[in-house]
This record gives sequence, C-alpha cells and structure tokens, in this order.
Amino acid sequence: MKSRNKFLLGVGIALFSTVLVACGNGGTKAESGGPKESSVKLNTEGQFPIIAEGEELSLSIMAPGIGLAEWKDMPTLNEYMDMTGIETTYVTPPNADFPTKLNLAFAADDLSDIIYGAGTTALTPAMEIDYGSQGILMPLEEYITPEIMPNFAKLVEEDPTILKSITTPDGHVYSLPMLARGGTAIWPAGPMWFNGEWLDNLGVKELPKTTDEFYELLVRFRDEDPNGNGKKDEIPLTDSKMDNTRLWFMGAFGMKIKGIQEDDGVVSYTPVSENYKAFLEYMNKLYSEGLIDKEVYSQSDDQRKAKGQNNQLGIFPDWFSYFTTGRGEEGALNDPMFQPLTSEVSPEAIVAGSPRLTRGAFSVTKNNPSIEASLRWVDYFYSVEGARFLEQGPDGYLWESAKTKDGEDVRVFTKEVDLNDTESSRGKITPAFGLTTPNIVVDQELIRRSVDEEPDTSFRDWVNQETKDKIEPIAEVAFPLLYLTKEENDKVSAMATDLSTYTEEMEAKFITGVASLDEWDKYVKTIESMGLEEYVATYQAAYDRWAKN
Repeated sequence: MKSRNKFLLGVGIALFSTVLVACGNGGTKAESGGPKESSVKLNTEGQFPIIAEGEELSLSIMAPGIGLAEWKDMPTLNEYMDMTGIETTYVTPPNADFPTKLNLAFAADDLSDIIYGAGTTALTPAMEIDYGSQGILMPLEEYITPEIMPNFAKLVEEDPTILKSITTPDGHVYSLPMLARGGTAIWPAGPMWFNGEWLDNLGVKELPKTTDEFYELLVRFRDEDPNGNGKKDEIPLTDSKMDNTRLWFMGAFGMKIKGIQEDDGVVSYTPVSENYKAFLEYMNKLYSEGLIDKEVYSQSDDQRKAKGQNNQLGIFPDWFSYFTTGRGEEGALNDPMFQPLTSEVSPEAIVAGSPRLTRGAFSVTKNNPSIEASLRWVDYFYSVEGARFLEQGPDGYLWESAKTKDGEDVRVFTKEVDLNDTESSRGKITPAFGLTTPNIVVDQELIRRSVDEEPDTSFRDWVNQETKDKIEPIAEVAFPLLYLTKEENDKVSAMATDLSTYTEEMEAKFITGVASLDEWDKYVKTIESMGLEEYVATYQAAYDRWAKN
C-alpha cells in the first residue's frame, strides 16, 4: 500500500503539471529545456550519499553573501559535502549588490549551476518566466516525486496550493520556495504591541476590541501620565511611515491590504473603496488629536526605538516588543499583542495572513550537470531534520552534544559562542541567516546554555499562543501567490509603480490633514485615469486562471 501511495502521488503531480501546461501558453519541454540527462550515477541505496560510490560531481552555487563568513568556510556546507558526496563551490556577491550581479550573470551567460537564496527581489517572477521560456532556467516539476524529492513531494501532497503558487502560466516550476511553518508563520509583518506597564498603571484589564474602544484607550495614554514621570511626553501610537500599523488598522475596516485584494473570487483595488476612505477618516482623527506620533512620517526605526527605550510609547510595531523597549523577553511577557479591531464598517475582525511561502529560493540553470542530484541535494532541507541541520549546523560549532544527569541527549552552546549574541555565531556557520533559503522553517528545539539549564521556551510559547488566539482564526491571504504572464506583467508593471507612489503620497496627506477628504472624488478619478480598470481586470484574469488550475 505504501509503494502504491507513492506511485499515486508521483502520477498526481505529473498530471497536475500536464494540466497546467495545457492551460498555459503552449510551453513544451523542448521550448523550456526539458529534463536534462546526467552521466553521473546516483546512489539508490538510501538518502546519503547522493552520488554513487566512485562518482564525482561538483556544483557551483550563486547566492547573496550576508558577510559574516565566506561560504567555503561554513561548517554546515562542508559537512554537507561529506554527507552527499557532492562538492559545492560558491559565488557570493554582497547581499546589497546581488540583484545587479545576478542580472549581469544572466546577460553575460555566466551563470552558476544553482541560484540559491535569491528571493523574489533578485529573481523576480517575471525573470523566472522570461529565462524559463528561453531554457536558461530549467523546469523542475517532473522531479518533484517521492523518489527524487520525498520531503518536498510530501509537503506538496499535504498542501496542493504550494505547487499552484510556484507554477508559472506555461505549466512549469522554475524555482523552489522557502516554506514557513513555525508558530508565527501566519504574520504578514511584525505585530503591534501594547506597553504592558502603561496598561497596569491605568488599571486596564481588557484590551480594546473596537475602533471606538481603541480611541478611548489612546486618549488615556495621552492624558493620564501612564509612564508616571509627571511629564506630558507620552506618544500613544507610533510607527515609521505607517508601513507596519497600516495592515492591522485596515483590517478593522474590512480590508487585508492596500492594493489588490480578492474576496470570494472578486478582485478589487482597496485604495478606492469606501472602506479605505473610512480607514483614512479614522486615522486622520487619531493624528489630528495628537494620538499618533507627529514624527511618524519622518523618523527612522532607530529614532522610534529610542522613544520606546525611554518609555514614551503606548502601542508600537516590532517583531517583538522588547526590540523596541529593551526590556528583554521576560519584560515582553507583559506586553500583550494587539487585538484586531472591529468597526461599524466591519463588524467582524479580519487581518492579512501570510501565504507562508516565499518564492525564488532555489533555481537550476541550463549549465547544471545533474538536475536530479541538485534536487536531491536540496530536498533534505524540506524535512524537519534537514531544516535543523541547515539552521543550527553540525555538532561542534554552534552546539555540541551532551547528556543530562538523567541521560537525556541534549544540545549545548559551545564555549566559543557569545551567549549574549548567539545569532552572530550562527551566521558564521550556515547560509540560513537573513536569506530566503530553500527549506521548511519550523520552531526548532532550543539549544541549552548549559547542560543542566533547560531552555526557557516561555516567551516563544506565549507569542505562539497570542498568535493562535488573536491572529490565526481571522487571518486571510489578501491575494494568492501567482504568476502573471509576460503580457500581463507588461500591462501592469508601470501602472503598479505609479499607483503605489500616488496612493502612498495621498494616504500620508489625508492622514496628516495636508489634503482634505473632501477631495476624495478627485483622488479616485485620478487613480481611475491611471488605467485602474485594466489593472484590476488583469489581476482578475490571473486569479481566475490560478483558481481554475
């Protein structure tokens, strides 16, 4: 029965790919390069090594360099060479320069065998389609089978939207993703956090659940000296350009994003909706009454955090509250996560949810001598065991094996690791540091500071529970990850830039009162004159195609 299930999974993926090709633009294996045969014999007797005894294979990898260590010196990669039998070499221009260097490599036909950790900023969806259709990036869908990629194939079987999200309109898969499955993976961005000390000082027992209740709390933050210093220096709500808080407040007015949104199969552009107008009216009210930081559109993140460490902030965005307050994890346990709000416009709370998938993490070029070996090489990292190896490295560098007095096998930080800055040590041993790496990201078992000191998971457990209670039940992906055809992308790319620039400028003006909402109709007509109808229709067509497939 087990072998039959594996067979059916392989057939299902193959059929899915065939249907997509038939529904696409007529791409064929020949046009996009097709499966590439390799003369290298692979091991068939287990996971490792990947290549058969006596065989040799070298793969070159181009990836962004974060700068903490050269990839050739990273113990994780060197250990993996021993495990797989595959030698890997690296071209790692600085992360900031990587998009430019990658474009130059495509233009000069000077590509490595593998493009790793690029993400969609450097390897854009349009580039995938373009270079895939030219046969420069190789199609990978026929290799996503239980025999070649057992871990990734299992994930696809459990969640078919993964394959839909990485398949281009011509029916091919040109890049593999990073898959987030940890306790906070649903976050679309860092949440907002209440200053727990202020709540305690004001005797607040329940968090606000409506926009009116939230307004009343901000007024108390402004007027009742919650930081207790006798000065009127409190800032009830802050951000930098509203880039983080916008998502959370728009949810109170029935929107998931400022841009293209899908609801029950219908695509719309939220910045021209009446819901968005209500959002602007509310935010303008907060700003005009001194409830939003007057420097919200001019300050840097560092300036915002300085105010937090001076105990001047009531509610603020950050990945975790102690990044702003400086109080550490223990202090952060008293800073509740923002409770999504409702309003008269939207009686049910909603927030944007992350698709938990980032594309452009791993691609194979036409120069690759063995696609199958390359995909077996990366597949290990789509297992929990492989992800742990990628993120924490082998024994003896970041951690070392030890036994507790009860004989339990545990991991303990090595003596060389700075316990006050463990991430800097981690960034020197593995490429899974600040990059969109091809793997599944899960909550890993924490490394101990000493053999007798159990890891304190209380903060992570609390954050995960806050997420589960407040965000997961109401989170919805604003618009599915999908690919536009080249023609569709040509239509909307220029419009997207113009629309984003104009709406961001006008949002700031409406909120600060520089522009009156009496100009709303003029604002909408300006957007419509930019080609809004065609813009929305293009995304509607792309969504309909995605949903059908």
